[in-house]
This record gives sequence, structure tokens and C-alpha cells, in this order.
Amino acid sequence: MTTVNRCLDAAKACNVDDLCQKLRTEYVSACIKPTAKSGLCNRPKCNKALRRFFDRVPADYTHELLFCPCTDTACAERRRQTIVPSCSYESAEKPNCITQMRICNADYVCRSRLAQFQYDCEPSETSANGCKQGNYGACLLAYTGLIGSTITPNYVDNSTSSVAPWCSCSASWSRKEDCDNFLGSFTNNICLQNALITFGSESDEQPTVSQSSAPSPGYSSRETRSTASPPETIETMRNILDTIIPTQALGNELLVGQSTLPSNSLPISASPPSLMLQAALCLLLLLFHLLNNEH
Repeated sequence: MTTVNRCLDAAKACNVDDLCQKLRTEYVSACIKPTAKSGLCNRPKCNKALRRFFDRVPADYTHELLFCPCTDTACAERRRQTIVPSCSYESAEKPNCITQMRICNADYVCRSRLAQFQYDCEPSETSANGCKQGNYGACLLAYTGLIGSTITPNYVDNSTSSVAPWCSCSASWSRKEDCDNFLGSFTNNICLQNALITFGSESDEQPTVSQSSAPSPGYSSRETRSTASPPETIETMRNILDTIIPTQALGNELLVGQSTLPSNSLPISASPPSLMLQAALCLLLLLFHLLNNEH
């Protein structure tokens, strides 16, 4: 068994993935660059880059960056800084949540994503896991869908796992109940809290890989291939074999991925006897084809 730091692994995994590294660099640059006039960041540009990152990069990467478990404040602060909150989240004063809701509801994308979050993260006292829909993954995905919007949520501090949008209900007057209900869907939501805790408390120990396993979809495009150009038939047969018996290079890549991704994101590999049988059949077909060509 190998003890891993999932937050560190998440950052490393993103850095070696072309799409994740590219879009992460883009949003960080957009969020920290001051404008010429005000000297402050360009929040609309920052939010647009954040939405692009969370919409296009697979959740295997984004969820590990955003929800990785922390046991100290330094780690928790680094996790809180993931979305560059000084630009995308915080402001000099907290606006009223009713105002933020009104702006969100006027925008189709924000309105639909808020509705999706309220559906997928709807709490239930009678549900075994606290979620009416019973799906933690869908709840976390809907949560990340709100990042980059008017009601962007984030960790409220570096000492807890509490999350909320940057707004308050202190001056809601006649709509105090509506405001409290909205804010409570983040701060007092057993479904969302359980989803965050369950993701973060998944075992930090992963078994050391002793045999190759089938590549996950997120890694298939980065398989290590030979640079030689064998005949078409042999190349075709190699492609078939590569899908059955991953190369050692791919195995090493998956070793990194398995320490980074949730255990339920990897497909179940075929049993060794089944792999050997399929490989043998493919080799026989290749030999048969070569013999026919000689004749």
C-alpha cells in the first residue's frame, strides 16, 4: 500500500495533461492580470476562463483539484485558492444574495445551472445518503457548474470544508426567508456536505499497481506508441493487442492516474486468463495472415 497526497497528485496530474494544463494556465493568467485602467482584475474575463476550464476539462481532474482532502490549513488555503477567489469570488463588501439571485435568474445559463444544482443537491432526511436524487457525483458536478457565474461558490475559510457564494442575507427585509433558503442550499445542505466529505474522505491509500489495467477514457489519447512504421497489417494487429494488453509505458502512466483519480472512475479490467486467451487468438490471426501472404 502506498500513501498518497491527493491534492498534490491532482496538481501534478493536471500539469501533465495538455488540456487541463492549458486551460488552467489560461484562467489563472486571466484572473491575476490587472486591467490598465483600474489596476484590478478583469472579473468577467476571469469568470469566462473559469467556466471554460470546468466545462471542458474532465471531472476526474477538476474534482480532484477542487475537492481533494486536506488535514492542515496550508493545504486548505491552497485548495481555497484554486479558483483565484480574489478575482472570481471576493469583493470589498458582500452583496445581498437576493440581488445575486436576480442577476443569475436574468441569465439563461446561470439560471439553468442553479436549477440543476438545486435538483441534484436537493437534501432529503429520508434518503440514506442525504440526497433526494442519491447521487453525490451529480451534486458535485452541478456545484462546479456554478463556478464562474454571479453566484460562484467557494470555501469560506481554510479551517473547514464549508462552502457558500459571496453574499449575505443581512438586509433582505421582506425576502429574508427566500434569501436564507438560497444561502442555506450551500451552508446547511446535508446532501452537498455529505458529497464533499465523502469525496474528501475516500481512502488516501491506493494499492500499488502490480499488473496493467485497462486505460481510462481520459488517458487513452496519451498512450505511448512506437515511432516505427510497421506494415499496415502488423500495425492493425498491434492496435488490437494494445487495447488488450497495455504497454509498460501506459501502465506507468496509469500508476500516476490511479493515485489521482477516484477509484470508481477506472473501468474494471478483464481477468488475466481472459486477456491471455484474447492475445493468443490475435497472434494466431496475425500468423495466419502472414502465411497467406507468403503463398
